[in-house]
Amino acid sequence: MKRKFLLSVIAMSFAVFVNAQTPDEIIAKYFENTGGLAKWEALQGVKFTAKLKFQTMELPMSIIQLKDGRTTSSIQVQGMDLRDNVYDGNTLWGSNQQTMKAEKKDAESTENYKINESKDFPDPFLGYQKKGYKVEFVGKETVDGTEAFKIKLTKKPTKVDGKETENVSFYYFDTENYVPILQESEIKSGPAKGMVSQIKPSDYQDAGGLLFPFTTTVGAKGQPGGQTIVITAIEINPKVEASAFAFPAEKK
Repeated sequence: MKRKFLLSVIAMSFAVFVNAQTPDEIIAKYFENTGGLAKWEALQGVKFTAKLKFQTMELPMSIIQLKDGRTTSSIQVQGMDLRDNVYDGNTLWGSNQQTMKAEKKDAESTENYKINESKDFPDPFLGYQKKGYKVEFVGKETVDGTEAFKIKLTKKPTKVDGKETENVSFYYFDTENYVPILQESEIKSGPAKGMVSQIKPSDYQDAGGLLFPFTTTVGAKGQPGGQTIVITAIEINPKVEASAFAFPAEKK
């Protein structure tokens, strides 16, 4: 009896060891399954052509992201070009939705962007240690019927109303394919303060030898509505003029 019990314990311990996952193993598998770490590290930029679906509207959209942190996004609304989260390496700006004029973001938003988001291309987990980020394996959870690994990502603190604030997000990786299917983080400011934002990437497809989610749904946890971005084309390492990111010069 003792021998059988001992063998049972050993078998159970071995099973736990085999099934144990460290965050680095999950992240490594993620990059391996989506094209390989070398290809992700060699990526210099991406241009996304997409459609933004919001309520009954469907708006043309484009996003450009470069390895040096520069980024721009635009949405076509009734013939007008609405810009947002445009960063030229120094200035963060966007269009005022009331006046449609370009406006620089406040100093706090710009500094927060420089500290974290400007370094996150093409993925916050790529070289996360060098960025000063930390990861932690939380466990397994079920997301919309799919078993997922839950990883806590802690980035450098940001400032909210002048106060340093913890910067934490939770990523859920599909246990079969090792790709993110959900990202959650607490909203720290604005009308939705205290709510949990949810980003749900899906429909992973190949573009230039790398897998990207071609559909992403964005909204607040437990709240109706939200919006969906559907990618229609991806250009790898596009040639982009510096003027695409520059804050418009004031007309005299």
